[in-house]
Amino acid sequence: MNGNRILITGGTGTTGGRIAKRLISSFEGSIVRIASRRKPLMSGAEHVYFDWNDETTHREALKHVAKLYLVAPVGVYDPSNAVLPFVERALESGVRRIVMLSAAIIDEDGPVFGKIHQAVKDLAPEWAILKPSYFMQNFINVQHADSIKTSGEIITASGDGKVGFVDADDIAEVGVRALMDDIPHNTDHVITGPQALSYAEAAAIIGEAAGRTVSHVNISVSALKDRLMKAGLSPEYASFMADLDQKIKHGAENRITNTVERVTGRKPRSLAAFAESHARSWNHA
Repeated sequence: MNGNRILITGGTGTTGGRIAKRLISSFEGSIVRIASRRKPLMSGAEHVYFDWNDETTHREALKHVAKLYLVAPVGVYDPSNAVLPFVERALESGVRRIVMLSAAIIDEDGPVFGKIHQAVKDLAPEWAILKPSYFMQNFINVQHADSIKTSGEIITASGDGKVGFVDADDIAEVGVRALMDDIPHNTDHVITGPQALSYAEAAAIIGEAAGRTVSHVNISVSALKDRLMKAGLSPEYASFMADLDQKIKHGAENRITNTVERVTGRKPRSLAAFAESHARSWNHA
């Protein structure tokens, strides 16, 4: 049983948790190990305490691991100081396949994920980089849910720019295939939903599903940065995130891909279907 574990970092997060559940339910005999600071409410998986900033937790997490789903620490402008030594240790300890979560809007040599992306691509014998567009789940979590519920607003600095919003379940399906297919993918996967929509169009879809008026409010990049800092982001990371909206405004996310259907054999979920199933999430606070 040694050497066949699949380690999921970020295993309690949006994509990691979904990938872990799919591996447990669909791949009998696979030993899934979730590395996180808090124990997940999930049966069928091993759990090991893991802290990116505590290298003493890394060795135990990597013991007998053959495949790794890699999610860098969230909200850190340059996580490479913590992640790159872990990647090197993983490969030294016998990990052969690494599937990494990045983002479609971030360049391969760009900030935040760039150095890690390059290391995985250059060093791992088998690899895949998941580069999803913006998650549909952003509309039901802390990023937009409160403003939708309290004021019927989605607030961005993206203007009329369009985004190929994608369901995290579809991202997870691609991730599972990248981890488990016999032939390694050895490529970047840009993952989108079936439509590129402006935030105004997304707001209309959400409003129709929720039975209320929801509108998009466009603000300046500097105003968005201030909002993000008040929410707890560092000035550097808040500036980075706000600048991404400016990129959206100028078309950086205006694309759709066939990745979900090509890799998984089924079409990606639409925002309308997602909104219909989560309509209660936007009830008035």
